[in-house]
Amino acid sequence: MITGELRSKVDKIWETFWTGGIANPLEVIEQFTYLLFIKQLDDVETTKETEANFLGIPYEGIFPQECQKYRWSRFKNLGSAEEMYNIVLNGVFPFIKNLHQDGDSAYAKYMGDAIFKIPTPAMLSKIVDGIDGLDLSEADTKGDLYEYLLNKVATSGTNGQFRTPRHIIKMMVALMKPTPSDTIVDPAMGSAGFLVEAQSYLRENHSDLFLNAGLREHFNNNMFYGFDMDRTMLRIGAMNMMLHGVDNPNISYKDSLSENNTDSEKYSLVLANPPFKGSLDYDGVSADLLKVTKTKKTELLFLALFLRILKIGGRAAVIVPDGVLFGSSKAHKQIRKEIVDNNKLEAVISMPSGVFKPYAGVSTAILIFTKTTNGGTDHVWFYDMKADGYSLDDKRQPIEENDIPDIIERFYNREKETERTRKEQSFLVPIEEIRDNDYDLSINKYKEIEYERIEYDPSEVILKRIENLEMEIQKELAELKGMLQKKTDSDSDSDLKFTVPMM
Repeated sequence: MITGELRSKVDKIWETFWTGGIANPLEVIEQFTYLLFIKQLDDVETTKETEANFLGIPYEGIFPQECQKYRWSRFKNLGSAEEMYNIVLNGVFPFIKNLHQDGDSAYAKYMGDAIFKIPTPAMLSKIVDGIDGLDLSEADTKGDLYEYLLNKVATSGTNGQFRTPRHIIKMMVALMKPTPSDTIVDPAMGSAGFLVEAQSYLRENHSDLFLNAGLREHFNNNMFYGFDMDRTMLRIGAMNMMLHGVDNPNISYKDSLSENNTDSEKYSLVLANPPFKGSLDYDGVSADLLKVTKTKKTELLFLALFLRILKIGGRAAVIVPDGVLFGSSKAHKQIRKEIVDNNKLEAVISMPSGVFKPYAGVSTAILIFTKTTNGGTDHVWFYDMKADGYSLDDKRQPIEENDIPDIIERFYNREKETERTRKEQSFLVPIEEIRDNDYDLSINKYKEIEYERIEYDPSEVILKRIENLEMEIQKELAELKGMLQKKTDSDSDSDLKFTVPMM
C-alpha cells in the first residue's frame, strides 16, 4: 500500500476531482487512470527513444511527428491552462482512444467508450501538476496506487474483490515459472496484476523468446487472457498490459461462471485470486460447474472452472479463503475430493490473515495443482507462512521476517522435505492420511504442535505461599487502618479550636 508523502499527494489529487464536481469514485478512478496512462505512455516512449539513440538504431514510436504535441512532457509545459485543456480534450484524448484501432484489440474495445469528463482548464492544470509530482518509477507503486484508489470506492470489497498484494503475485508467478509456450489466464483479472507479473517474469527469464518469430507472435497475441465484468477494470487492465509491452492481450468482458463461458481445456496456466463472496445468479451458472460442486459459493465454483478450462497437464496457483480447506458441506468436500483424487494437488500454502490488510482481514491459502483427470496426488506439501516481509497490521510496514524466499526454494526441492517432522514450518502429508481426514486441507489438521511441559511447585508449597501473602496483606491493612484513625483524630482536634475575641 502507498504511505507517507505519496499517499498525501494522491489524496490531494482526489480532492481536486471531488471539489471540481466529479463525485462518483469510479469516475474519479477512470479519469485519474486516463491521465496516468497518458503520462506513462510518454515515459515509455522516452525510454525507448533513449535506448534506440544509445544503440544507434532507428526507432519508430507511437507518436507520429504531427502528434508530438500530444506527449505529456510537451503539453504539461504549455503557457496557459486553456491551451493545455484544448490540446488534451481535442487532441490527446482522441489520440489515446484510437491507439491500436484494429477493432479487435482489448484496448480498442474498452477505450472506445471512454469519455473525458474533467470540466475546466483550471481543474485539469491542477491534476496534471499533481500527477507530474508522483514518483511511479517502481512497478509495485503503480499497483499499490490502483489498490489505494479502488479502496476509496464505497463498494470496494463488498463483492469479495480486492487487489492481491504485488509481492504475493510475484511469489505465485515464481512458483509456477511461466514458459514461452504457456497460455495464461486469469478469469477474475481486476487490473491484470497476475498477467502483468507473468509477462515480466518471461522478459526476465526467457528474453530469448523475442528472437523467435513464432514465440514473439504468441507472446503478443495469444498468450495472455483475462476476464472481468467491470468495464473500468477492463480498461485499466488493457492499459496496464499495453504499457508493459503486450500488444494485444485477450481481455474480455465475461462472467466466467456463466453458461456463456464455454472455454474448456484451453489454457496451460491459471493464476487467480477469484471473488470469495458476493451476489450470484444461480440459474445462470454453468451446468458443467454445478456437476462438480453444487453450490452458490463462488470460491468453490471457480475451482471447478479452473479444472474445466485447463488443458491436461495444465497448472494452477490460486488463492482461496481458509473455509475452502476445511468446510464440511457436501460441496466443499466434493471439490476437494475432485482435486485430490482425480487430479494432482501439489501444495497448500497457508497465509496469515494480515496479508490483505488494511482492506480485508480474511485468512487465505494458495492451492497449487495440476490437471490430470486421472489422479496423481501422492503427497501434499504444506507450508505455514508466518511472515511475508510486512507487518500484519493495518499499517503493513516492511519488516525483516519474510518466508517467501524459503517457500519458493522449498517448493522446488520438495523431495528433501520427506524427513521434516510435523513440528516444522513445512512438511509432506500422504494422500491416504488426507482421505482419512475427509479431505481436510487445513494445515492445523496435520501440524504437530509441541507443548512445553511446565513444572509447578507442590500444592502444599503453593498454599503456604498464599498464606504468607494473606498475612502480609492483613498486616498492611492494619497499618493502613491505624494511619486513617490518626488522621481522623487529628481532624477532630482541629474542629475544637476557636479564636477568643479581643475585649
